[in-house]
Amino acid sequence: MEWLGGVLDADGYEVGRQILQRGVAAIYLIAFISAINQFPALLGENGLLPAPRFIERAGKRAGPTLFRWRYSDRLLLAVCWIGVGVAALLVIGIPQSGPPWLPMLAFLILWALYLSVVNIGQVFYGFGWESLLLEAGFLVAFLGSNEVAPPFLVLLVIRWLVFRLEFGAGMIKMRGDRSWRDLTALYYHHETQPMPNPASRFFHLLPKPLHKAEVAGNHFTQLVVPFFLFAPQPVAGWAAVIIIVTQAWLVISGNFAWLNWITIVLTFGAVPDSFYEALGLTVAPAYSTTPVWFAAVVVLMTVFIAWLSRQPLLNLFAKRQLMNASFNRFHLVNAYGAFGSVTKVRYEVIIEGTADDGAPGSRWEEYEFKGKPGDPSRMPRQYAPYHLRLDWLMWFLALGSDGGWFTPLLVKLLQADPKILKLLRYDPFNGERPRYVRARMFRYRFSTREEKRANGLWWMREEAGTLVEPVSLRAGQRR
Repeated sequence: MEWLGGVLDADGYEVGRQILQRGVAAIYLIAFISAINQFPALLGENGLLPAPRFIERAGKRAGPTLFRWRYSDRLLLAVCWIGVGVAALLVIGIPQSGPPWLPMLAFLILWALYLSVVNIGQVFYGFGWESLLLEAGFLVAFLGSNEVAPPFLVLLVIRWLVFRLEFGAGMIKMRGDRSWRDLTALYYHHETQPMPNPASRFFHLLPKPLHKAEVAGNHFTQLVVPFFLFAPQPVAGWAAVIIIVTQAWLVISGNFAWLNWITIVLTFGAVPDSFYEALGLTVAPAYSTTPVWFAAVVVLMTVFIAWLSRQPLLNLFAKRQLMNASFNRFHLVNAYGAFGSVTKVRYEVIIEGTADDGAPGSRWEEYEFKGKPGDPSRMPRQYAPYHLRLDWLMWFLALGSDGGWFTPLLVKLLQADPKILKLLRYDPFNGERPRYVRARMFRYRFSTREEKRANGLWWMREEAGTLVEPVSLRAGQRR
């Protein structure tokens, strides 16, 4: 059997290692660029939820972070730009051309830097794919360099990560919303997901029998196929291919930041070189003898991960299964899962401002976000694997979840804060301050084919109420 071949002689996975190292590094590159573009406005010194206040309040409970003793926006940007540089070198493959310790050091630097950001990111960094990226970066650090064969123990641990991702998501669905069990979840999901993409409407309008077939296929992929990742080849490789195809389907149909993208990258670690050779690709790497120190480090890391796996393993079979939970402050060996419940109706919060006095008859104009639905005539855009954090939180706000950031957002809009305005697609006041802002609720649904032909609208919407009455900066004045 495969695992009897030795701990560190996994010949036949060189392509998989290259995809793992360069792919995970590429996601880190995107994550750090996202932080550069968004963190100061959302969580900086003058952000919606200022990180300095959080650090002062949370203390050691914030977890390991370079910012515990001092935070500034300049320091945050310096950390992120270092992360961008290291990630770019790994994408190119420069550290991988050196000794095994060099890519290990590079990935551990990425992990430590991004851990520092996540642990002070509060609700804006409370997504499962943040922990997933951290765990992936830590594990990929031990894949070695081009000088040595990929360590099979590390590849096995990465398969364990993919197993928890897929099986955990499958179990959350079976324990959650009834629509997953009666196969009707996709009657709603493409329309009500947090951030639809250009193809989401097409998928939503597919025949309902096909939607049921999609859900059944999803259950098979998440509840059955992951076990075969631990089978001998070529069975493990074919199991990986099924998961990759399913994840690619999700990439095409929605914007879920880098969740599906990094899952695809990680799953390639179970695809052997023989699959590529069957396609005509020649893979014939020449390896040196694996250093004893590197073998010892890999074994110790594997034992460490096995020890941390106790709670996540029990969680998979617990009646009250936790979703997207970390059991330690280092975000290693986490619990994953998504969409245990499916929203049946889509509501959107639309923020409007006016330069008038806010009285009846005032002219109200909408602020447009980059990713979330707003203008019914605007086609949804593709942003993943880039993560639009404010747009995602606006989706949760429409579901009734406010982490304390929305009132500060309205204040920033009244102040015409330039950092916040840069996060938006359209400011109707061109950088000038409005006199009043308000927030209204609308019910959205995709237009039918007939409606689209008649009026060109992607969305149909109807007003569903007022979330925030007109409010002004003037002595807290309201209308």
